[in-house]
Amino acid sequence: MSELIPNISIEQKIFIIRGHKVMMAADLAEMYGISTKYLNQQVRRNIRRFPSDFMFQLTKEEDQSLRLQNATLEKGRGKYSKYASSAFTEQGVAMLSSVLNSERAILVNIEIVRAFVRLRKVLTTHKDLAQKLDALEKRVGNQDVKIQAVFDAIRELMKTPEKPKRKIGFLEEPKALYGAK
Repeated sequence: MSELIPNISIEQKIFIIRGHKVMMAADLAEMYGISTKYLNQQVRRNIRRFPSDFMFQLTKEEDQSLRLQNATLEKGRGKYSKYASSAFTEQGVAMLSSVLNSERAILVNIEIVRAFVRLRKVLTTHKDLAQKLDALEKRVGNQDVKIQAVFDAIRELMKTPEKPKRKIGFLEEPKALYGAK
């Protein structure tokens, strides 16, 4: 299954909205190989399985903001649903496997749950490291400028890296690939 959906791809589809780590219905439908309309139908038919801590509708402002952040807002009639997008928490994603009773849904859900677990481990590790660093810095105090520089460097490394911007233009192909001498 991991060859169908790379772990990095799954993790990039996890957003934090209203303090919850969530995945959007459209992204989930794409991974399951079904339409968003079909996914939403199945959820509506089984709505009792999706309380508000499993799934919630985005407000118009949240939906618009998410689309702008991901540079997916296109102009034109019929490009986007007139209904608010659904966001599924980790528990909601797990519940989807029982609603979308297919082999692919089960395999995709396993990979998604693993991605949520990896994300939780990373966040916990960073939080623990930051707490230990703060405690160590308090013990050392401001006695040495060099030690403070080390603390600053470690904090800089702990920051989440910004996504690099794509370079615009063409890449030159090596001539050896084309048989030229």
